[in-house]
Amino acid sequence: MTSVLYDTPGPRAKRRNVLYTALFVVALAVIVWWVLGALDEKGQLAGEKWSPFVTDAQVWTTYLLPGLGDTLTAAALSIVIALPLGALLGIGRLSDHRWVTVPVGAVVEFFRAIPVLLLMMFANQAYVQFADIESEVRPLYAVVTGLVLYNASVIAEIVRAGILALPNGQSDAARAIGMRKGQTMAYVLLPQAVTAMLPALVSQLVVIVKDTALGGAMLGFTELLSQNRQITANYGANTIAAFTVIALIFIALNFLLTSCASWLEGRIRRGKRGTGAVVTGGLGDDLTGAGAGATTGGLPTVPRQTTVSAGADETQPTA
Repeated sequence: MTSVLYDTPGPRAKRRNVLYTALFVVALAVIVWWVLGALDEKGQLAGEKWSPFVTDAQVWTTYLLPGLGDTLTAAALSIVIALPLGALLGIGRLSDHRWVTVPVGAVVEFFRAIPVLLLMMFANQAYVQFADIESEVRPLYAVVTGLVLYNASVIAEIVRAGILALPNGQSDAARAIGMRKGQTMAYVLLPQAVTAMLPALVSQLVVIVKDTALGGAMLGFTELLSQNRQITANYGANTIAAFTVIALIFIALNFLLTSCASWLEGRIRRGKRGTGAVVTGGLGDDLTGAGAGATTGGLPTVPRQTTVSAGADETQPTA
């Protein structure tokens, strides 16, 4: 018996797979045992290095939670600005006018090619030289600026690729019923492309959350990861413990983000089943040829509604 990707393994192949799995588990256990042994020799597994995160609430209220709040603030501002900006840049790259596509393409390629850390440092220096921003909030402005410029360019390419991946029949059907390009983009292409783009967009949102740590490393932004220095200075040399707890917080945060996105994607897919974009008004006039006031054989002609299917490459006129 075969499948699309590979032949179904026989008895010997199944035995080999079990053997390989067992060897991998043993090798992984040996590596974990070696790492834990090395940490124990250095005293990094001692209870006093881990207990502050359980017994001392000040570790959370003074360092971890404020740092998490700054991380979420920078990430939320960057996401709110980068998503619509990236969508506009992506749509602009699909324009029929060269005076739009050329400068938009240059902007996207320019900021996509520069490392996000370098953008943050440039923004910070620009705010120092040309803006009257207080030094306490300047790192936040620089981090958000760098994240927005870089990620908006990446999101623009995601949007452009998602729209171009749709079947040509969708645009052809929309043009056939007289829809303008703006209407085709808003009512036909974008609603379908959003579902296809969601996994890539969610991955980019996770990148935004993690890249806030660059501001703490280079600009003194008090985000979550930067709190490791304060915790280590006040609670002894518990660097491994602090990094582990901070990593677990990042994992939980990104897992929550991806879970919400998966729920949203499923809801969008369920909502699109059996639905279409209904266009009325002016398009009905174009379809009847003479508008709502035209007559055929002395009888008034009723404008029709035309449905552009969201899941197929055809149109369905309805009375």
